[in-house]
This record gives sequence, structure tokens and C-alpha cells, in this order.
Amino acid sequence: MKLAIHNSISGFHPRWVAYCEKKGIPYKLVNCYSNDLIEQLNDCKALMWHFNQGTHKDNIVAKQVLFALQHIGFVVFPDFRTAWHFDDKVGQKYLFELIGAPLVPSYNFFDKTEAIDWLEYVTFPKVFKLRVGAGSQNVRLIRNKSQCLKIINKAFGKGFPKYDAWGSLKERFYNFRKGKMPFFEVLKGVMRLLYAPSYARLGGNEVGYVYFQDFIPNNDSDTRIIVIDGKAFGLKRYVRDGDFRASGSGNFAYAKDLFDERCVKISFEITSKLGLQVAAFDFVFDENNAPYIVELSYGFVSQVYDPCVGYWDLNLVWHEGKTIKEEWMVDLVLKQINES
Repeated sequence: MKLAIHNSISGFHPRWVAYCEKKGIPYKLVNCYSNDLIEQLNDCKALMWHFNQGTHKDNIVAKQVLFALQHIGFVVFPDFRTAWHFDDKVGQKYLFELIGAPLVPSYNFFDKTEAIDWLEYVTFPKVFKLRVGAGSQNVRLIRNKSQCLKIINKAFGKGFPKYDAWGSLKERFYNFRKGKMPFFEVLKGVMRLLYAPSYARLGGNEVGYVYFQDFIPNNDSDTRIIVIDGKAFGLKRYVRDGDFRASGSGNFAYAKDLFDERCVKISFEITSKLGLQVAAFDFVFDENNAPYIVELSYGFVSQVYDPCVGYWDLNLVWHEGKTIKEEWMVDLVLKQINES
């Protein structure tokens, strides 16, 4: 029986295919958007699909396909525990609070009156976020009650587009000035002012709720720890010049001594407690140097983590050397097939 891999040249898929070919693992490329997908899977034991929140078709069908297959015992990656809360900061708030994880204090409201009443006793600044989005898209620092009231009125009015065109253009220009992006990408950002990506055009505005987190000051970076099958690796992301956001900054560091191993330990513990196949945790530190989780993801950009200089095992023992993290995912799925 074969391992099914979504037929795509993006995301984790090419590295999964390369590993299967290198190791002689039987695999089959399938089209997860196809009407006859279930028929395509007839001779397969598992399906691996790196779906992306920036692809409208993935937003429509990816979780439905994967969870339907898992419902009848089919091995999938990512599975339900790993993916139901992906790109859903509101869902993550409840999940982390349920297990007592050290989440940055977070607040969400589904009623405008309740949100406005909250303004009477809340302190500022706060960080406004949409439920969806990555790379600091639609993340804003709210400095006072007046700004917060405008956000609440918009959230319960016309809402917010999923794609922040002006913010994205500023990001592109920032990275161009830093020599990290060609000018062509800036021009694409200008075009996006007129024509948003399909996931934003077709998905509609985010409306009918509002979500905030406490602002944790004096962080010049955040810490990303990713756990896959008992191995953890890290990335330090420094904030933009004159900004507070680190995600999407493009300013990275990888040296082992930059990381607080409490973050690694917490990441292993939560991954095990929740039964996650892969988990990417973002951490910041409060004024007492205590680590707090900002949010969780299952996906990441492969090339950004290729320079990682090693990984920790479950005993927090460090293993020096470059690795291909996507290969660990295939090994994990093969292990789950054998256990099923």
C-alpha cells in the first residue's frame, strides 16, 4: 500500500516526494481537489497534504477532506488534533486556557456591547489581531481607548479584509530596503492594492468578532520552537525597525545559545498533551523573564529553517547538524500507519 501525497510543487510536498524516492517508500501523487479523490486513494494507506491558509481552495476543503478520512481510520497529515485550530487564534485561546498553557492573556468578544463595556476597565496598549492570518498580517498595536473603540466598531460593522494590502506593501518595501526582496515583489504589492489574493477576495471580510492580546513590552524578538516526532528546533525572529512585530520580519538567528530551553520544554509538553503531529509555537517573555505563548501553527516555510544548526530530543539533549525536517514527517506518518 502506498503513501498518498498531494500533487503540488509548493510547501512540504517536494521534500516528501524526494524522501520517498530516496528511501524507496511507495508513494502516489494525488489531486486533493479532484472529485474522484477517494477513488485515487483506493490503494493508499495515508494522505499527506500541506494545505495553506493563503489558498482559497484549501480553506474550503482541506480540513473537510482530511478529517473525513481520519473519521474512518485513514492516516492523515496533518490530522485533526494538529490542524483543527490552524489559522484560528480564537480557537487556540480556548484550547490553551483549557490545558493551562502559558498563553499571552487574550480576549475575544462576539457581542459589540460586551466589547465596549470591556473598554471601561481595560489597560493599554493591547494587540489587535484577526482570527486568521500569518506573518503579522492584520496585527496592530492599540495604544488607547479611542483607537480600540474604532477597531470594535469596524469589527462589528463592515469588518476587516483578510489581506492587509497597505500593510503588505509596507512589508515588501521594508524587505526590499533591507536587501531581502527584489523590487519586483514591491511592484506586486502595488498591484495587490487593486487586486487582492483569491483567499481574501473570495473568503469575505472577518466580521462579527474582535480579538485582542496583552502587549508584552521590551521584546526585541520572539522565539519560534517547532516540534516534530520527538525533535525540536528553533528560530529567533527579531522585530522590525521601529516596530513591535517579529513574525514576517525576515531577520533570523539560529545559534543554540540564543534559546531559552524552557520554551523547548513547554513545547514538548504541550505537543505531547495535545497529541500533535507537528507544532510551531511562538514565544515572548514578560518583565519577569517568564515565557508566554503567542500562538500556534502546524506549517512553516521550509527554506527559513534549513539553516537551523541542530535539534533537541525529548530529554533536551542537543544534536548538532543540519537536517531535513520534512523527512521526519514522513517517518512519523509511516510509524502511524504501522500502528493503525
